[in-house]
Amino acid sequence: MKRLFDLSVAVVAAVFLAIPFLMVMLAVRLTSPGPALYWSDRVGRHNRIFRMPKFRSMRIDTPAVATHLLSDPDQWLTPIGSFLRKSSLDELPQLWSILKGDMSLVGPRPALFNQHDLIALRTEAGVHTLVPGLTGWAQVNGRDELPIPQKVQLDTQYLQQRSFLFDLRILWMTAVKVLARDGVSH
Repeated sequence: MKRLFDLSVAVVAAVFLAIPFLMVMLAVRLTSPGPALYWSDRVGRHNRIFRMPKFRSMRIDTPAVATHLLSDPDQWLTPIGSFLRKSSLDELPQLWSILKGDMSLVGPRPALFNQHDLIALRTEAGVHTLVPGLTGWAQVNGRDELPIPQKVQLDTQYLQQRSFLFDLRILWMTAVKVLARDGVSH
């Protein structure tokens, strides 16, 4: 049922957001050199690596590390990068990953391939058995501001309590947080 729900919502969202998607693509291309999409290697279910697209909010020469590990993340942002991140518009291309089955609407956010501490803690807690999500329980409870052990604790709570109604609650909370731009860094 979860996969059918994911597919249905992703298809409807893709159709509904087609024009904004094209507008953001064009804005990224016009404001900085390089492609509109950035494909990053992420850790999926059972720690399998997959390629996840995002609208590019950082310059093409940015090191491939989590944003919080950069000494001055703002220096790497494109002219519209901050807006894309604060509005979460940079996440729209992940609908492709949902359609493909690499991601779900709700689950733990996919770790970067080089976030070894996060990957190890999730594996130890059994969270690696879940399909990663566009949003998740940790996302709505702190997003970028949470330390890794606390993220894993919340991911573990999701693993233990997951249900269709819990997913709907997380999706609702996500919409509220995105509209309020709550917990977004850079």
